[in-house]
This record gives sequence, C-alpha cells and structure tokens, in this order.
Amino acid sequence: MPQVQLPEQQINSPRAPLAAGAPQTADGARVRSRVRIPLTFPDGYRAEAEVFTFHGLTDGAEHLALALGTVPEGGTPLVRLHSECLTGDVFGSDRCDCGPQLREAVERISDAGGYLLYLRQEGRGIGLYNKLDAYALQDSGLDTYDANTALGLPEDGRDYTAAAQMLGALGVDAIELLSNNPDKDAQLAALGVTVERRVPTGVHLSGSNVRYLRAKVERTGHSIELSRLVG
Repeated sequence: MPQVQLPEQQINSPRAPLAAGAPQTADGARVRSRVRIPLTFPDGYRAEAEVFTFHGLTDGAEHLALALGTVPEGGTPLVRLHSECLTGDVFGSDRCDCGPQLREAVERISDAGGYLLYLRQEGRGIGLYNKLDAYALQDSGLDTYDANTALGLPEDGRDYTAAAQMLGALGVDAIELLSNNPDKDAQLAALGVTVERRVPTGVHLSGSNVRYLRAKVERTGHSIELSRLVG
C-alpha cells in the first residue's frame, strides 16, 4: 500500500510532528499514514482532523486515531477511546448513547487538544450481527450485559492493547481520558499508559436508552449520574 506523506506545514497534530522526533514504533506498532479530513456533523458542528492509520496493531484491525485541536505547551492530551457503533454513530440509533458521545468527544477534544481513537469493536467486541441479536433479547427483557451472555458471548469483550499501541506510536505516554468507563482506565494503566485523570462525558439520555445507561452504572460502574436516569 502506498504511504501518504504530508508536507510538515500541513500538519496540525496535538503533539509535535512525528518527523520532529516523537517515536513512530511501540510494541511493534508504527504509523502507516496520516491524512487531513474536515468533519461536519448533522447539527452543523465542524472540525478538522488529522487521521492516522497504523501497521502492527496486535489485533490486526483497522483502528484510527483522529488528532484534534492543539495541546497547550506542557499540557496533557485529552483522549477518547470510542468503540465503533454503526447503529449509533451512523444511523443515529437512540438505543445507546454512542452517537452523541462521539459528537461530544470531537468538540471537547478539539477545544482541549488530543486524540479520538476510533476502535473497530462493534457491540463491545461481539460484532454487528451479534449486537443486533442481543437487541432482540433486550426487547424480551434482558439488559445489555445479560443479552450478550445469553448468546454465549462476553458481557464486554473489548481489549485496549491496540489503543495503547496507537498512543505509543504517536509518542503519547500520559493522557486525560474522556470516559465514564473505569475498565478503560484500568486496562490502559496496566498497559503502561499514565491516565492522569478520567474526565466523564455528558449524560445523553433518551426514552430508548434509559435501561441501557442504568445497566452500565449498576453492572459495570460507569460514572453516570443515576439521578438523571428517570424511569
């Protein structure tokens, strides 16, 4: 595959350009290409992203890192690990809060400077078809975690080793983590990434996702205000 090479003057990464000295390898992972993409969301919000692809990620998946904004000198990048959700990110499904979290993350990271890691982990790692099968079980009364296990699948099958590799390849060893999920914090710390603090996202409540959000709080300790989850 051809490597995309951008002139240095076109680079607007939250960190110094990789060519200026940041390491390009980490546990076998390295930056494969980088390209600028303008983003426009349905509500009209616009941002400019520098999108990185990688070689050598442990799971072989086509994960992306979007560099957004500018980290102040001496600052720590704000980072979001966002698991792919076709139904929420693309089709606007209200059964989860993934689409609104993605939109929120792009704006907050653009303001603060950092990276959005878009991870190909559909359905908390079980895949799209299995996720839709789990939805059918949720319609019969199971919560999002019990539906997965009823299918013989893990409650949450996500492994963030590739995310840590991506950060290492970008020269990032300390972050502020934009997440409500304590497992992301714990896994990254175990993988050698310093999480200076975990920054909660907003509560993106709809009539269709109340049970889903409540399960995330009660089953896996997400930092979402239960008082906001009516019903």
